[in-house]
Amino acid sequence: MKHYIIVFLLLYIITGCANRETENAEKALEKHAYENLMVFQNPSYPLEERLQDVMVRLTLDEKIAQLNYNAQAIDRLNIPAYNWWNEALHGVARHGKATVFPQAIGLAATFDDSLIFQIATAISDEARAKYNAALRLGNVGHYGGLTFWSPNVNIFRDPRWGRGQETYGEDPYLTSRIGIAFVRGMQGDDPERLKTAACAKHFVVHSGPEGERHTFNAAPPIKDFRETYLPAFKALVQEAQVEIVMCAYNRTFGEPCCGSSFLMQDILREEWGFQGHVTSDCWALVDFHANHKVTGSPAESAALAFKSGVNVNCGDTSPFLKEAVEQGLIEEGDINEALSVLWRTRFRLGLFDPPESSPYRHLGPETVNSEEHQLLASEAAEKSIVLLKNDGVLPLGKDIKFLFVYGPNANNADVLLGNYFGMSDNLTTIVEGISAKLDLGSRMEYLHAFLQDRENINTIDWSTPGAHQADAIVVVMGLSGLLEGEEGEALASPTKSDRFDMHLPENQINYLRKLRAAGDKPIIAVLTGGSPVIMKEVHELADAVLYAWYPGEEGGNAVANVLFGDAVPSGRLPITFPDKPEDLPEYNDYSMEGRTYRFAEKPVFYPFGYGLSYTQFTYHNPKADRATINSGEPVNVSVEVTNSGVTDAEEVVQLYITAGDAGPKSPKWSLKQMQRVFVSAGTTKTVNFILEPAAFETFDEEGNAAVRPGNYTITIGGVSPVKTVVELATAKPVTTSISVQ
Repeated sequence: MKHYIIVFLLLYIITGCANRETENAEKALEKHAYENLMVFQNPSYPLEERLQDVMVRLTLDEKIAQLNYNAQAIDRLNIPAYNWWNEALHGVARHGKATVFPQAIGLAATFDDSLIFQIATAISDEARAKYNAALRLGNVGHYGGLTFWSPNVNIFRDPRWGRGQETYGEDPYLTSRIGIAFVRGMQGDDPERLKTAACAKHFVVHSGPEGERHTFNAAPPIKDFRETYLPAFKALVQEAQVEIVMCAYNRTFGEPCCGSSFLMQDILREEWGFQGHVTSDCWALVDFHANHKVTGSPAESAALAFKSGVNVNCGDTSPFLKEAVEQGLIEEGDINEALSVLWRTRFRLGLFDPPESSPYRHLGPETVNSEEHQLLASEAAEKSIVLLKNDGVLPLGKDIKFLFVYGPNANNADVLLGNYFGMSDNLTTIVEGISAKLDLGSRMEYLHAFLQDRENINTIDWSTPGAHQADAIVVVMGLSGLLEGEEGEALASPTKSDRFDMHLPENQINYLRKLRAAGDKPIIAVLTGGSPVIMKEVHELADAVLYAWYPGEEGGNAVANVLFGDAVPSGRLPITFPDKPEDLPEYNDYSMEGRTYRFAEKPVFYPFGYGLSYTQFTYHNPKADRATINSGEPVNVSVEVTNSGVTDAEEVVQLYITAGDAGPKSPKWSLKQMQRVFVSAGTTKTVNFILEPAAFETFDEEGNAAVRPGNYTITIGGVSPVKTVVELATAKPVTTSISVQ
């Protein structure tokens, strides 16, 4: 036995020595290989040395060419071409196969920042896998890079904005938390290397109208500017260390956002300490001379943008920097500074490193739209769906004898996608998801039944007469990318993709009326869309209403899971559904007065934070660990949440603060904490919150931050405490108070 042990030890020592020799040899070879590289190509050198090395090698013309989004290759230095413009709003977009997660507004409806972190991590995994594959093909062009111009953290201040679907809703706190999670998942946790680079856009006060985005000037009160429009950008810069900020098309306080040193220098870099780079929105610099009329030529526009803080131009204006230098409008030193900041991102992404040195080189084709990512997309879609009404008809039984499904959106893959999307071979429409759930012995029929946005040309109706024979009816209706989106994108929109008329198309309501008149069978309305609609008649005509957003590739399965009870609805509205359009302020007024749940003057139809479940929750015993705190101190707050129904479920517990004497222009309520908690049927869970001093912070009319002494009401519940025009079946929120000295 001793001989075997001795032999084993000798083999172990010999093998270990051999392994160490192999490792040392590999390191020696690697070092030798690096020694043949220029300093900027050698990852063993500090970033600043590499950056200085490459800058002295470049000519002025080469530097200027690198400041364009479509940066050309510099063959003499073996610098490859790179396109800075890439998209990943809810999955890697516009570059072939990828997992398609729910549209951004749907992700916000989950109120689940930990889930969003997982999703963004999956997206960045797929981004690296696709980038690796593209490198092997030599095909890294437009939409094939690692700098992603997402997320959109503009505040969805007005429900008519067609592009609001890209945002995380109307609340600064929710937008901040979801945005931080997304950025962290995209960029990874290595302090030196970036997995991908995320982008906070569009800086700032950019929220429609789409038709005026190249011309309008946003001049909100400074208090609103600081309290509503800036917080999400500040959070992404300071808490998530976002690498990119995109400046917007419009003017803010009279200056083009991409030509404002106030925004890009005073606030972004000096006040917040932003270390990354700024990109212009696409062709925004053209607006300087063509629309805003603040400059007289492309050369003047280029000089203004880059001297103000832009680092890369998406468009065709940056080439005029050569002319601007010759005219004395900008110095080469300014160009050097802009490029140095920009290329730090490129170095941190490892784009000048040998491919074999990348820590993400192992990510391959099996990563993209993997089973794990499909399950994540399904979970996100289920948690995003909001149950707006249920008169006891849901969940349906899978053994239902006859189910009729109607509507143009039931078998329409477009309504799964939203905008800025990738492509998947795993798209499941809503009618497909429903049919897969039903018992084989059940009868199911589907009819398109009506057009999306106009009355049927053929007046013969073969659909409605059969409705009364079914045991239940599902009508899939609502909005699509034909009716809302970015400027020019919604082909059926007469208002450049905004929704000046917030009603659903009249023919959709007419069809619901016909179905209701045909009999008394249960009607379940499933709505797709990315923005609020006027819901009064849908609420009255349907027995149950689901809002499914643009739910991604697993949307059909997720809707079916909710309809048949395999998933308990738990989504919450990240936006307010107004009662009627007349309740809204003027669209192009950027004051927050009368807007969103925080400043609502009139009762709303469905409030921010609202969503029903298949069980009932009650809230009780709210308390703070102290009745009085000093300014600058945190406080612990708790509440007990009881699931008083018979179904295990998740509840989104929301904490709002009201400042008793903060003044008439301050928010009436502000979301300050949220937790998604699982509560088994018949049990109670204590939910704890820590309110940091910033939760009590407000701004004065000059934009100065302060915590005002006084009494603060803390409201905790499953919805925001806003008055509604109809009684909603939600748990009564509970309150406690804290005095701040």
